[in-house]
Amino acid sequence: MLYRLSAGLARVELWCAAFLAVCITVLILLNVVTRTAGNALFWVDELAIYAMVWMTFLGASAALHHRSSVSISILSDNVPDHAKRVIRKTVDVVVFAFSVAMLWFCWRWFLPLDIARSGFDTLAFQGQTFNFIYAEPTLTLGLPKYLFWLVMWLFALGATLHSTMHLLRAPAKGSHP
Repeated sequence: MLYRLSAGLARVELWCAAFLAVCITVLILLNVVTRTAGNALFWVDELAIYAMVWMTFLGASAALHHRSSVSISILSDNVPDHAKRVIRKTVDVVVFAFSVAMLWFCWRWFLPLDIARSGFDTLAFQGQTFNFIYAEPTLTLGLPKYLFWLVMWLFALGATLHSTMHLLRAPAKGSHP
C-alpha cells in the first residue's frame, strides 16, 4: 500500500513538474515577445523563476521514488550484492533522515500552530514570534512569498513518503543505490 501511495504521488509530482516545464517555456517566450515589442512584463521573469523552483523540487521528490537521482556509484558498482544492499539501505536511512529534518525545518520556519493561535493575524504573529514569513511580498508579483515557499512542505512530505517506502521495502538483489 505504501508503495502504491508513493508511486501515485510520484506520478502527480512528475505530471505537475512537466506542466510547470511547459509553463516556463510559455513564460520565457512571452518574455521574449514582450521585450521585443518594447513592453516588457517584469513579473514574467519572477514567475518563471518560481515555476522552475517548483518544477525542480517536485521532480526531485519524484526522482527519490524512482531512485533516479544523481549518484556516484563507483563503490556500489564494485562490491558484492550483499554490500550493495547494505549501501542502498544506508542511503535510504540518510535520505529519510534528511526528509524528516526538512519537515522539522519547515515546521520551525512556517510555525503553523503559532499563526493559527494568532487567529491568522500576521501582525500579531510577527509581534509574538519575530517571524516575518507571512508578510514578505514577491518583488514584482505582489503575492506573499510564503505561497511559493510552500513547495518546501510538498518536497519534504513527498521525500519522507518515498524514503519511508524504500526503507520498508526489501531491497532487490543486485540493484544499485
